[in-house]
Amino acid sequence: MAKPRPGKRDVDSYTIRGTNKVVKAGDCVLMRPSEHNCAPYVGLVEKIEADNRNNVRVKVRWYYRPEEAVGGRRQFHGAKELFLSDHYDIQSAHTIEGKCIVHTFKNYTRLENVGPEDYYCRFEYKPASGTFLPDRVAVYCKCEMPCNPDDLMIQCEECRDWYHPACVELTIEQAKQLDHFVCSDHDEDMKKPHKSPLANGKAEPKRQKK
Repeated sequence: MAKPRPGKRDVDSYTIRGTNKVVKAGDCVLMRPSEHNCAPYVGLVEKIEADNRNNVRVKVRWYYRPEEAVGGRRQFHGAKELFLSDHYDIQSAHTIEGKCIVHTFKNYTRLENVGPEDYYCRFEYKPASGTFLPDRVAVYCKCEMPCNPDDLMIQCEECRDWYHPACVELTIEQAKQLDHFVCSDHDEDMKKPHKSPLANGKAEPKRQKK
């Protein structure tokens, strides 16, 4: 006669082994990968449950990294970019290594400093079909590429569009030294100094805390 399966119950939280960090439904977590020398998996905790033997499991909705998706990593993908997938799994809570924060793209670009726990998401991804939602985002510069928040960009004071320094024949250092920038469509003299477009901080590249 088969043994009855241990009963399961929903639990409000789980404390990560060896830490005082508490995980609840709705939190984003870092989970131990199946292969060594790989970055941790990132998941959104949907549910936490335990059986009668106090074995705790979590239902997670996975985030994918660009290199794990169809098309791979592209120039406009930031180092901390993730895609929220429709791929769900049940995992042992013991594989949780830590917590993280997955920001909206807008909120990520407003961070003063980017820590190891900070990520961002602007696309949902369906692995079965290889499709993204939204299927397009705003593009900038002469190269007509979406924004990569890790890259320095400068803003034209006339058209308000953003440009990569290399696309307007400037080095990063030259761009940082500008006081004022007007693109070639509005002023032939793009390099004359005026007020810095970096003063509002929006064009600064993100730096990880050391």
